[in-house]
Amino acid sequence: MSESRDYLELSFRSIQCFANDGRLDVHELGALLDIAERDGVIDDNEIRVLKNIVARIKPEEIDQAMQDKMAQVMQKIGA
Repeated sequence: MSESRDYLELSFRSIQCFANDGRLDVHELGALLDIAERDGVIDDNEIRVLKNIVARIKPEEIDQAMQDKMAQVMQKIGA
């Protein structure tokens, strides 16, 4: 079985999300999580990319909805 390449799409899409307005919103983060989950497994590469994405979110960008989505992501990736 070949290695999943979803992490590459995840990386590319995250760049697009941040580039459009310099921020990541809750819907974009949800869409990125959907990419990681679509094959039913969030692998190590996807976990690494998701952790890097979450680490780039600035504190002033975090409202309650974003905080909830970030908690969901971190719970799913075991962080």
